Amino acid sequence: MTVLVVTGTGTEVGKTVVTAAVAATAAAAGRSVAVLKAAQTGVAPGEPGDAEEVARLAGPVITAEVARYPDPLAPATAARRAGLAPVRPADVADAAAKLAAAHDLVLVEGAGGLLVRFDAAGGTLADVAGLLGAPVLIVAPAGLGTLNATELTARELRSRGPAPLGVVIGSWPGRPDLAARCNLTDLPDVTGAPLLGALPAGAATRTPAAFRSAAPGWLAAELGGTWDAEGFRRGEGG
Repeated sequence: MTVLVVTGTGTEVGKTVVTAAVAATAAAAGRSVAVLKAAQTGVAPGEPGDAEEVARLAGPVITAEVARYPDPLAPATAARRAGLAPVRPADVADAAAKLAAAHDLVLVEGAGGLLVRFDAAGGTLADVAGLLGAPVLIVAPAGLGTLNATELTARELRSRGPAPLGVVIGSWPGRPDLAARCNLTDLPDVTGAPLLGALPAGAATRTPAAFRSAAPGWLAAELGGTWDAEGFRRGEGG
């Protein structure tokens, strides 16, 4: 796997911290890693964005953005309001391909969910994955309401090509409720994709050193880690 696209079922589900965990795990294994943010919104020029947050947590990774817009909106809307050129899927795919030529792993992080529009033509992160022929990792919330959005995301990916690589829970609560515990079984069932990890709530508040040390334990072997889905389920999430 040279390029991995990371999407979420929506905003604020933990895409950036999951991207950081995958990056930290790969870097710890000696792989060179680049992180590409397809479209950064809601951040002013000069302010750190999601890619910089990944680097803060994961350590020595190369970071890049294709486009940045100040309003915290969908990229197409934010570009229009700012009077700036929108980002196109081809722009993101080209940038990722160039990074892949010099790195063992390129992580492409989207903005919001899979079908959030980049431009007026309706280009999305799903189009980027298609252009790259890259697997897609879905980041989902743990609790009530996650099944519908995660299943819809997986169905859309399948309609366009290969099945999603898997699902990672972006923030697993310290005291999971009944819905969260049941979702450990139901998420793979409704998506047809394996559960590939669960990050503890507040993972990003750890020191960078503690985050990097713990990251492999939050991710399954498919992502370079040691996390065991069946054992996690048996313990009902710890």
